[in-house]
Amino acid sequence: MIVTSLENRPVLEPCTLPELNYQVDPYIGCEHYCYYCYVLPQAETDWEKEVGIHADMVERLKSEISHLPPQTIYMGWHTDPYQPCEAEYRQTRQVLELFLENGFSASILTKSDLILRDIDLLQSMENAAVSVSVAFTDEHIRGLFEARTKETAVRISALQQLKAAGIKTAALICPVIPHITDVSPLIDLLAGSADKIWIYGPSVLNRNVQNWRNIEAILDRHFPDLKEPVKAAVFSKEHAYWQTLRQDLIDIQRESKLNLSIHV
Repeated sequence: MIVTSLENRPVLEPCTLPELNYQVDPYIGCEHYCYYCYVLPQAETDWEKEVGIHADMVERLKSEISHLPPQTIYMGWHTDPYQPCEAEYRQTRQVLELFLENGFSASILTKSDLILRDIDLLQSMENAAVSVSVAFTDEHIRGLFEARTKETAVRISALQQLKAAGIKTAALICPVIPHITDVSPLIDLLAGSADKIWIYGPSVLNRNVQNWRNIEAILDRHFPDLKEPVKAAVFSKEHAYWQTLRQDLIDIQRESKLNLSIHV
């Protein structure tokens, strides 16, 4: 993996998530390169080969937050803050250290157990939160769609350890790929370790964007009989597949009393 230093761009950026004003991506690009990723249409480099880091990130971020009151900053919007190169470059840990020194906190989304390395910082923050994203129970299928990520069981184990450490936890079942993602078993696996479970379908703008072309190629090669049913559901939010899934999830929520946030 080539890691390049990029200059002349802000580290702190606006965030549109509820109750969060700002977000930080410690990397530009993501070597996890999940084939369905909603950010791929915006990719500046080939994520299979190259990601970027911010030049002088800590000093620049320190200046950017200097006029702000302490608050929670989101991490994980356009890139995974714990992608493999974080083990060496420690960009995310440096951001967390800066936040802690200045009274800020972090809400983090990741697919990696590398976050366990930073439990010490997260425990010292007020209201730190960690969400883990999962999409598959079958490891072979996971390998087809997101081969560079950690196994689903590893992520859930990390979430359990974070919860045991007193850190607020949540999970995303995302993306639900129609006829391929088994949502109910994933909910069962996450129920004891996530305070809230968010459920989303794929974010695909049209048939020409990179993430859909990637999904389509996987379907052609490995799930040819499912290609047309998947396509029909992905490009129609009111498809019968989603209507049935929504009702199933409402029933699960009512019976289990779990905190599900349903966005399919």
